[in-house]
Amino acid sequence: QVQLVESGGDSVQAGGSLRLSCAASGFLDTRIAMGWFRQAPGREREGVAAISTTGGTDYSDFAKGRFTISQDNAKNTVYLQMNSLQPEDTAMYYCAVRRLGWGLSEKRYDYWGQGTQVTVS
Repeated sequence: QVQLVESGGDSVQAGGSLRLSCAASGFLDTRIAMGWFRQAPGREREGVAAISTTGGTDYSDFAKGRFTISQDNAKNTVYLQMNSLQPEDTAMYYCAVRRLGWGLSEKRYDYWGQGTQVTVS
């Protein structure tokens, strides 16, 4: 059974940092393409960062220079290091896995976690 479990969300002050984690289980392949997305109240879900099976990365413009996505293939875990957080980063953050390809298009993702809340004040 495929399962994605996010953790690390919290309430922080502007300028602070958080590290989100997403543990994936139930996949036969230890190398999987994963991504982070977020959804703020009243807004559509948007891509934050993505990582390919070979370590390639892509970021939305708002994440570049502040957020870093990384992956521990041995643990099937993806991380999102977020620095210089601002109130506009407040959202529910989701991780996801896609079976084919990689990138920030959420429509191509096949499995989703339940999300972890990030609040910046």
